[in-house]
Amino acid sequence: MSLGARRPSRQMNQINVVPYIDVMLVLLVIFMVTAPMINPGEINLPQVGQSLKTPVAPMEVIIHENGDLFLRDRSKSSEQVPLNRDELVSEIKSKQEQNPDQPVVISADKSVRYEEVIKVMDILEAQQVKKVGLLAKPYSK
Repeated sequence: MSLGARRPSRQMNQINVVPYIDVMLVLLVIFMVTAPMINPGEINLPQVGQSLKTPVAPMEVIIHENGDLFLRDRSKSSEQVPLNRDELVSEIKSKQEQNPDQPVVISADKSVRYEEVIKVMDILEAQQVKKVGLLAKPYSK
């Protein structure tokens, strides 16, 4: 035997997976121990037979090109009732006293100045009318 001759060292080209398997087993044990301790969330589902409130048809404030105001109560009929600003507010307030969820929408002719629409919105807001929105027609070419 020769003392000076060594076996050439070989590079290790394999991954040692034993530490990874140990870590995975530890994690598995941790999950198995903690899983029974977790309380699942409960969801309260609606019961059959409970009625939902039907949405209320909105009251529509219509502003014509000449500035005249009209009110259409869609829940009653589709006719437009001419009103002045004071009558408009009192009519809407009385309707909202009967039904607090009563929405109000404002629709205006496209040639009406936006300033007129804002004035009507300001009047309704000053009188604390709730659920006021704008009605718009979708744009079509």
